[in-house]
Amino acid sequence: MKPIVGAVQAWSCVVISLFALVVLGILGILFNKNHPELVGGGEDPENGPEVASTIFTAIIIYIGFIVFCGFQGLLHVRQSRRGSIAL
Repeated sequence: MKPIVGAVQAWSCVVISLFALVVLGILGILFNKNHPELVGGGEDPENGPEVASTIFTAIIIYIGFIVFCGFQGLLHVRQSRRGSIAL
C-alpha cells in the first residue's frame, strides 16, 4: 500500500491526537464526577455526565485518528526501508 498523507503530517497527527487524548480524558473524568470547578458549584451540578459522554465520544474519534495516522507513518517507515526514491 502507498501512504495517503506525508510522513511529517502522519506523525504530527499521532502526537497531537495523543495530547488530545490525555487532555480530553482528564476533562471527561472531571465532568463525569461533577467536579465543582466545571459544572458550576457543588450544589448545582447540571449535566456533567452528559458532557462527559460527549467528551468520551471525541476520545473514540481521536483513537481512530491515532490508528489511521500511525498506520500511515508505519507505511512511510516501511517504504523508506525499501530504498524507494521520494519525489
